[in-house]
Amino acid sequence: MTTNWTLTIDCADPAVVARFWCTALGYTESDPPAGWDTWEDWLTAMNVPEDEWNDGASISDPNGVLPSISFLKVPEPRTTKNRLHLDLQVAGGRSEPQHLREQRIRTTAANLITAGATLVREVPAENSTTLDHLWLQDPEGNDFCVV
Repeated sequence: MTTNWTLTIDCADPAVVARFWCTALGYTESDPPAGWDTWEDWLTAMNVPEDEWNDGASISDPNGVLPSISFLKVPEPRTTKNRLHLDLQVAGGRSEPQHLREQRIRTTAANLITAGATLVREVPAENSTTLDHLWLQDPEGNDFCVV
């Protein structure tokens, strides 16, 4: 038997980080609970004070195949390197010509930098000077790679 799960990312501003990851993954904001037209309607009906409306966010794969991702507001900043991170696999794999792989990686990274990411480091292939992947951080410093 499998267990349903959601990846949850701790952050200071769930709305900002959720929007970034929608851009990065092609996800959309998760629908409000069944029976509600908007999240605002649901939050109001649940008597959630407006100053708590950005305490969380959720995004979903528009095709309903991949897992959803939640964003939870926490008071403390990130203090160490992530032990878990996402790899955005855009290059097409090692069977693709290196120049195409690198072009896809750099184009995706450039778009994500425009959306708020920061480039941490270019990582060469082992024992090589050719690019293997780019290490980036989302708007709140969460690590991810474009591979």
